[in-house]
Amino acid sequence: MGAMSQSHPHLVSPLAVGHLTLRNRLVMGSMHTGLEDRTRHLPELTAYFTERARGGTAMLVTGGYSPNVEGWLLPAGSMMASRRMADRHRGLTDAVHEEGAHILLQVLHAGRYGYQPFVRSASSTKSPISMFRARALSARGVERTIGDWVRAARLARRAGYDGVEIMGSEGYLINQFLAARTNTRTDAWGGSAGARMRFPEEIVRRVRAEVGRDFLIQYRISLLDLVSGGQTWDETAELAHRLEAAGVDVFNTGIGWHEARIPTIVTSVPRAAFVDLTARLKALVGVPVIASNRINTAEKAEHILASGQADLVSMARPLLADPAFAAKVAEGRADEINICIACNQACLDHTFANKRASCLVNPRAGRETELLLTVAPARRRVAVVGAGPAGLACAEAAASRGLAVEVFEASDEIGGQFRYAMRVPGKEEFAASLAYFSRRLDVLGVPVHLGRAAEAADLAGFAHVVVATGVRPRELDLPGADHPMVMTYPELLTGARVPGRRVAVIGAGGIGVDVCGFLLAGGSGLDLDGRGVHGHSTDVEAWKRHWGVTDPALARSGLGTAVADEPAHEVHLLQRKTSPIGRGLGKTTGWVHRAELKTGGVRQYTGVTYRRIDDDGLHILTAEGEHRVVRVDSIVVCAGQESVRDLADELTERLADRPAGPGGGAGARVHVIGGADVAAELDAKRAIRQGVELAATL
Repeated sequence: MGAMSQSHPHLVSPLAVGHLTLRNRLVMGSMHTGLEDRTRHLPELTAYFTERARGGTAMLVTGGYSPNVEGWLLPAGSMMASRRMADRHRGLTDAVHEEGAHILLQVLHAGRYGYQPFVRSASSTKSPISMFRARALSARGVERTIGDWVRAARLARRAGYDGVEIMGSEGYLINQFLAARTNTRTDAWGGSAGARMRFPEEIVRRVRAEVGRDFLIQYRISLLDLVSGGQTWDETAELAHRLEAAGVDVFNTGIGWHEARIPTIVTSVPRAAFVDLTARLKALVGVPVIASNRINTAEKAEHILASGQADLVSMARPLLADPAFAAKVAEGRADEINICIACNQACLDHTFANKRASCLVNPRAGRETELLLTVAPARRRVAVVGAGPAGLACAEAAASRGLAVEVFEASDEIGGQFRYAMRVPGKEEFAASLAYFSRRLDVLGVPVHLGRAAEAADLAGFAHVVVATGVRPRELDLPGADHPMVMTYPELLTGARVPGRRVAVIGAGGIGVDVCGFLLAGGSGLDLDGRGVHGHSTDVEAWKRHWGVTDPALARSGLGTAVADEPAHEVHLLQRKTSPIGRGLGKTTGWVHRAELKTGGVRQYTGVTYRRIDDDGLHILTAEGEHRVVRVDSIVVCAGQESVRDLADELTERLADRPAGPGGGAGARVHVIGGADVAAELDAKRAIRQGVELAATL
């Protein structure tokens, strides 16, 4: 055990859970990848789980498998309902076991969350996030559904799984039975809190009777519903006691329904924001309890375990980001973990759009069989020009293959556009990515030349030249664009310019919305030294006040009164488009940003035509054709970007036919990636994917 693992003794220690002994305290939580829905994807799903088992994870939980057709998340979605289905999973479970890990099948009935016409729920209701109205299960239908759950558990055992996770959280069918908002029944399955608990209680009791003691039953319990008409803490405690008596071996924890209007997992949620409730549950029950939600570092996990707040820690997205998380901790390399930044852009946003889930900071996630970083056949020299996300990802991946990589960066620090993003309150996690790349390049022995704008002559000796020079802000073509009140978003975010009290933001894409967040909060979420942080995203209590999250022992579902901070600036956000502001933002995060704009009193203008800037402010034509002056002290330009391609163009001309020199081939090859290739709205997902895909081919 290395020095770092000695500093994480609780995380790396084994634990008896039911009939199993887990090799450490790290559980991979359930996450639907899109590979579960079709049998043809089982080899890819097997590779996905095997890589994380090989990376040291103690126990893994699959994405949700429905016990029947009515419970499908999507038409013809994942299901465990026949021997044939079960037998196809044998290769997956055997592969995980060969790596020394355990694996559970999550059984999930979507209830009224299903995106298909057969949806059933406790009562006839419609979810605000689904297009289908659910029909109420009859009493016979309830019994049949419980039987289907039992069948799924029996089949999971046949398939070689070590147990099942019964999904009782996040607003799915079991939650729908438990909550008065969705269960208006007056029969034996509703009418009182105790009667509403019968449904999960009977599922657990009958599953236990079917599978015996040597099969793990993990139950994911909702600790905080965050919707009106949800459970009180006393009801949650009673439910936990009843489920433990019925046969639960371990409780996993969940926070919030999917339809809740309070964020629970996005990057602006503080790390481990809800672990106090996990600790409260742990004090009530005699079986192990798993902490979850926004736990993404070994240090945070160790603290939770060492302080006795939980027995195990669940991470889902962090193990997309780094499959070797546990192994790195055990080997004393926790500082080499690729940290999940909770952006949701390639994982949950993909899932809810019916796309294969991956990871922004690790594009190999979900593509383990196709995006391979094999040992390079020769140690060719590779120059990477630009140390933004695209360049860093390419350099790290290429160096991991054994290529001789050097990085050239014109500024005196790495990061590119990430250095701006991490200064937006709520996006401090982006700094963790830069720390990861910095450490990995150091470990791999990659020279990083800072403050050096590479010229064509500097690059003639390389077999490959990767141009990742990024973007520059697009300048305004407008009378008065050079007015002293006008600044670029980099000038604002870096502190090079200080705005006045009243600020207009031109451009309402992702950058414009982030700038609004920066202005409302009154400054940087990350100090300029890259270490100190402040704001709602790092202060749990401040964040809870801001969103109105309270103790569920004091208010049903944990819904309190939100207390908005006084905005630091009067902000006006303008766009040329006539579409609603924020429409193009991420599916799982956009609503959070739109809510913040509303809470902060941001004045929004769409369909405007910019006329000029002068001492009076920003002159516009409204969508109705009315001349108006937006009277402000400062104007921040977020009107898009342009590719920085000067070097790429020069290299293409000067180096394409020139011998590569020592270590090179027939001629230097020039590759353009990231913003230098396409200057779209800041798209780190595409940029990093491009970088890694290119590195795999060099």
